[in-house]
Amino acid sequence: MKGARLEFGSPISDAVSRIRFAPRTNNLLISSWDSCLRLYDVEGSALRLEAPSQAALLNCCFQGESVAFSAGSDCAIRRHDMHSGTQEIMGHHDDIATCVEHSDESSILITTGLDKMIIFWDPRLKRALVSKSLQVEVESISLAGFELMLAMGSSAYLYDLRNLDGLLQSKESKVDARIRCISSASSCSGFAVGSVDGRVAVEVSASSTSKNTAYTFRCHPRAKNGNHHLVSVNDIVFNPCVLGAFVTGDNEGYVAAWDFQNRRRLFELPRFPNGVASMSYNKNGDLLAIAASYSYQEADELVEPPQIFVYNMDEDWFGSASTGLTEKRPYISR
Repeated sequence: MKGARLEFGSPISDAVSRIRFAPRTNNLLISSWDSCLRLYDVEGSALRLEAPSQAALLNCCFQGESVAFSAGSDCAIRRHDMHSGTQEIMGHHDDIATCVEHSDESSILITTGLDKMIIFWDPRLKRALVSKSLQVEVESISLAGFELMLAMGSSAYLYDLRNLDGLLQSKESKVDARIRCISSASSCSGFAVGSVDGRVAVEVSASSTSKNTAYTFRCHPRAKNGNHHLVSVNDIVFNPCVLGAFVTGDNEGYVAAWDFQNRRRLFELPRFPNGVASMSYNKNGDLLAIAASYSYQEADELVEPPQIFVYNMDEDWFGSASTGLTEKRPYISR
């Protein structure tokens, strides 16, 4: 398994908030607190676009290959043309905008903010369709088909995009602490959440006829003075091509891959120079991008300059993951 750091002519000058691979290519979308949205061609090892904005960008997503959206600290939701580099404000939250996702199945844009609102937008008409007031702030959202998952406090909720007037369905998260991230499984039915105290809760069904597998584990069980050292799980991403395989990244810079069916670790990467702020698989699941960046969660965070790494998940990894490592020890990349 080989990894390489992406090179930028002008380094990213503030925290990376989100990275996303494009739906069909190996172009990587990067939002950051330095107010820039970047598009990096991983195959060509070149920065294709750097689009400055007027506010810190706290999240981003693609709509196809040529359009992207960002959520800003100025409450604005921006639409970016990735060919021309132009941008326009589509609308606003009443407080800082924090999350943004686009549903290809329903052609709806979903955003949340510190105003405790979730807004469903029509990107073509550039207007809000439905706004819903929530009791608490949304920490994280994730999409799989028509199913939108939301993390609020220590609870997870499911929302069906085919019925915008419907109610949120509560899902048991099996964690007591605040949820930091939520991720929908794209290759099967289910989701995983990561909490600020280092726990991961998984609920996945391998097929439509099988029962859900649900359990909780401590993701990176490191101890100090005999006590658990609580480290936030900042991101979880499922591999789109390997059933039930997912990776976790924590605030101390550790990334590990897991096999949910056999409940074991597949491998752990060497520690990164910063906490893991965001991760993304490409469409084939053979490239894993990792943003190592401080995230303003703690006063004593590592503050090395933000860096982005891309790992090639080779055939040995795919073979090990698909067979569940029944005859192999967990693989540690060195």
